[in-house]
This record gives sequence, structure tokens and C-alpha cells, in this order.
Amino acid sequence: MTQAGERLLPYALEILNSVEKAENIAQEPDQISGTLRIGTCESYVISILPPVVMEFSELCPRVEISTHTASTPDLFNMLRQNDVDVLYFLDEKFYFPEWVKVSEKPQKISFIASADSPLTDQKQIPREQLLKEPLCLTERGISYRYAVEQLLAAKGYELHPFWEVGNTDVITEFLLKNKAISFLPEYVVSDYIENGKLTILDTECDEITMWGQLVYHKNKCVTPQMNLFLELLLKHIGK
Repeated sequence: MTQAGERLLPYALEILNSVEKAENIAQEPDQISGTLRIGTCESYVISILPPVVMEFSELCPRVEISTHTASTPDLFNMLRQNDVDVLYFLDEKFYFPEWVKVSEKPQKISFIASADSPLTDQKQIPREQLLKEPLCLTERGISYRYAVEQLLAAKGYELHPFWEVGNTDVITEFLLKNKAISFLPEYVVSDYIENGKLTILDTECDEITMWGQLVYHKNKCVTPQMNLFLELLLKHIGK
């Protein structure tokens, strides 16, 4: 390639990319085909994504959706290696120059119990009393579990759950039966809190907030299905 050609190449690629984006925008949703690969965490798969995916699949019946759950570092690698198109994860705030961050929203993480628990009416429950209760927790390495472990360790305490399980639905069942307390994102159990079956415990522990973050790689060619999914998810969670 000549020197002039090399100088023109970036502009040509930009024009081609713009044309492709324009063609993508012009497509009707029910004509969109292909795949959509979402990297996320287990609690989002259970609590946030189902209505979004349902609406998306009704609009784009020809698109095949796959969801991949993993730890936050593994999700980051999947995005870098183009194993997923979109990443929606829960953790501390992260910024990488290769990302396009579409949204970040705070999510409160709290100790949760049955509304029938004797702890329900107590204020500023001491850590010692809290940790004597049967604990059912998510697996080690999950962002919010790690956060509470670090918080308690700073005060000289350790978590000793009677059961570690990766499925928040299972944990919720134990809470509803008043068999345990847990430490969970409030969105996981929001319906049960609203109907009075579960409650957020008032403890002396410092408040922990994680961030729901929606990103894709800056070098990713944004497909019509990606655009629509991002739009629907933002509508559901709010910007």
C-alpha cells in the first residue's frame, strides 16, 4: 500500500463503519437476525434480565440469545476476547479505556431475613449477634460477599455460613422459611420486601453499595441486536 493509501485507510474504515451503522439502524426489529451474547452475574440472570430478554425476543424472534455467567475478572476477560457482546455486572466501579460504559447504577446490599425473624424489630443489631444466626450466603468470590467479608474482617470478624450456594433463588427460599439470614442485593428480594414477607435488617454494619455496570468494548461493531438490547435494558433499569 502506498503512503497516501495508508493515510486514507482510517478514513475509509470510518466511512464503512458509518455506513454499516446506518444500515443497522434502518432494519426493522423483526428482520434482525444473528446472535446476542450477554456476559453477566447470576443474580441479574434471575432478577433483572428475564423481562428484558422476553421483550427482546418478542421484537427480534430471529436473534439467538446466550447468557454467560462468571466472576467479574472472568467476565472482563470474556469482553476483551470478544466472547461476549455486552457486559452487565455488579461490582465496585471499574473503568477501562477500552470500554464504552452505557450505564452505572448503585445497588444497595443488605442483611435480609424473614419478616417473622426475631431480629426484625431490633435496631442496630450488633455484629456478634448477627453472626450467631444461621447464614446462607453466595459463593466466595462474588463481589458483594467479598465486600462484606472485608468490612467484617476490618473489625476482627469472620463469616461462617452453614451453606454456600450460587443460586440466589435457593437462598431466598431459606429466608422465606425463616431458616437463615443472608447478605444480598436488595433487588434480588425486592418483591418479597414489598409484600412484607422479607425484611432488611437494621445492623451496626456500615452500608455497602455495589454498582450495576453496563459496558461493551470500544472496538466492537455495535449490531442492531446490541442496540436494541441496550435500549430495552436501559428502559427497564433506568439510566
